[in-house]
Amino acid sequence: MGRAVMVGRGPTGAGVLVLSILIILTTEGCRAQKGDGCGPSVLGPSSGTLSSLGYPGTYPNNTVCEWEISVPRGNRVHFHFAELDIEDSDCQVNYLRLYNGIGPKRSEIVKYCGLGLKVKELIESTGNQVTVQFMSGTHHTGRGFYLSYSTTEHTDLITCLDKGTDFPEAEFSKYCPAGCLTSTEEISGTIPNGYRESSPVCVAAVHAGVVSNAVGGRISVVSSKGIPHYEATLANNVTSTGGTLSNSLFTFKTKGCYGTLGLESGGVADTQLSASSVWEWNNIIGQHSEWAPSGARLKKTGLPWASSQNDQQQWLQVDLKREKRIKGIITTGSTLREYQYYVTAYRVVHSNDGQQWYIYREANSTQDKIFQGNINYLHEVRNNFIPPIEARYVRINPTLWHQRIALKLELLGCPINAGWPKPEPRSRLPTSRHTPPPVGTKRPPHLGQTTHTPDIRNTTMPPHTGKDVAMAAVLVPVLVMVLTALILIVVCAWHWRNRKKSSEGTYDLPHWDRTDWWKSMKQLLPSKMVETEDSVRYSSSEVGRLTGRGAVPRLHAEPAEYAQPLVSGVTTLGARSTFKPDEGPDPGYSDPDLYDAPISPDVYHAYAEPLPASGSEYATPIVVDMGCHPSGGSSLNQPSTVCSFMGVGPASLLTQTDGSHSGRTAYDTPKNATGQVTPTEDLTYQVPQSSTQKPMGKS
Repeated sequence: MGRAVMVGRGPTGAGVLVLSILIILTTEGCRAQKGDGCGPSVLGPSSGTLSSLGYPGTYPNNTVCEWEISVPRGNRVHFHFAELDIEDSDCQVNYLRLYNGIGPKRSEIVKYCGLGLKVKELIESTGNQVTVQFMSGTHHTGRGFYLSYSTTEHTDLITCLDKGTDFPEAEFSKYCPAGCLTSTEEISGTIPNGYRESSPVCVAAVHAGVVSNAVGGRISVVSSKGIPHYEATLANNVTSTGGTLSNSLFTFKTKGCYGTLGLESGGVADTQLSASSVWEWNNIIGQHSEWAPSGARLKKTGLPWASSQNDQQQWLQVDLKREKRIKGIITTGSTLREYQYYVTAYRVVHSNDGQQWYIYREANSTQDKIFQGNINYLHEVRNNFIPPIEARYVRINPTLWHQRIALKLELLGCPINAGWPKPEPRSRLPTSRHTPPPVGTKRPPHLGQTTHTPDIRNTTMPPHTGKDVAMAAVLVPVLVMVLTALILIVVCAWHWRNRKKSSEGTYDLPHWDRTDWWKSMKQLLPSKMVETEDSVRYSSSEVGRLTGRGAVPRLHAEPAEYAQPLVSGVTTLGARSTFKPDEGPDPGYSDPDLYDAPISPDVYHAYAEPLPASGSEYATPIVVDMGCHPSGGSSLNQPSTVCSFMGVGPASLLTQTDGSHSGRTAYDTPKNATGQVTPTEDLTYQVPQSSTQKPMGKS
């Protein structure tokens, strides 16, 4: 008989890590899969499961995988497709092919290419060797494929995706292939209550312990009315979820032999329980605590068994007094909230005489079976032995644990029936026996190193095989990048804040807007606030530029204060301007001349103009001759033009200034430097007259 190694590689999508399944087969001429497009696969001795990489997601581009399958001579192989979804844009590079034979002499059975293909019939080979080839080119859609195979003697082969609702019969029998834990479908329920109708039948059979994932097998199913609630449990590396009321459920018919073997009920005496070591300690008030083997009974209150040492040489032993058929085991942790200790993985060692010990192995495997332990200190976890163990002595050898080794258990099985075939012994341990070290160590409770939980096939979250080192390799760079980004953000924010403060300077307004703002505000300020500055007044001689205006009655105007500009933006005025000069901008700053265009002399100037150097230093009030009378003392030599004022004609405005004219004047009296009126000879003001009156003479 030949030997072959079958390796399955799983998907790497969200929530799914790589499955690595190593199966050593004893079939003739069987070979391993090869290529980079192989999905999670299990190739058993007479059945198995294959899938494309990434299933049930889209398979990658430009990959290939070949599975070479052999079954015992005299048998043939047939295939049952659960799903076939391959993009048909280019069937030259996207396809699935089945061949008779292995190697260059193989011949094609069938080729598939297309989306959502439904292949109902079983595809059968002509011999005991078959090659399955999957090729992918560039594509955008397609989930790939998922199929099962078995020898042709199992004509009722089903796939790992077939659910209870797919079988309307009240009772039916089917053959489940090996490798159904590669499915990502979830189940709901447990034995003996049953499984929800929507659960995949073969996955539920593995959870129930009816068939082995490594080998597959026949199942007998019974359907019945649904129940209000389905329990969630972990068993045989499969996690079932809780569920609510359904129309129907299904359960499995077995040959019995699933009873308890006396630990919980007390059928096994305390003297039949022993251990490699016992943890003992005294608390601070002197109370003695002993975590003895007698506490390792499932559902018993109080302290469980715990070893004084935390290493892989520890064990808990059960002596059943005679050989029995053992088909399963249930374990829990400490069940104590204050001591949350539990074993996460263990081996099972058995013996008939207490001298020769054998490590349990699955069928067709040369490796020791590592059983899934507990995932917390409270809930039960069940594992089944397929094939069963027939032995008197059973030892539980923890390999991984949480905080420290602590355990409660129950064995499932029955007395041996004389008609049952005796199973072959598994891996034999070295002849040296473990001898318990002296007990009575006095130490307070402490938390030891936490070991890691082995892979759990969880239908809610698919199985994982990641280790802390791999997790750290991903998390450490991510954390470093996040911290670096946070530091950069803080530094940039601090730098920006400092630049903002420095740019503010001592100005409340932007540099370009300071002067215009101040000048606009000056227009609104009372004139008294600026009268302390030197006054510059315009001479009336410049007003004579206004021609063509008749004489009008003159009105007296009070001495003028500084006039304020009506617009902003003018930064400089003449030396004798009546406008108050601005404070001026900062040294070194000059505004552009906003009024640099020349103004025509015949256009009325918007501002008073400066006096010539020889002119008077006083501003002369503007006098309006309302009666259109000539201004007798005017030095402007205006013509004595009579114009109508009240509806007769357009009124003329005449502005006059006080020159060196003596005698009676009609203008404001000049003041000296101290603000006192300078006496002059007979001063009068001209009063507006009606159009019928004559000009007044000297008084």
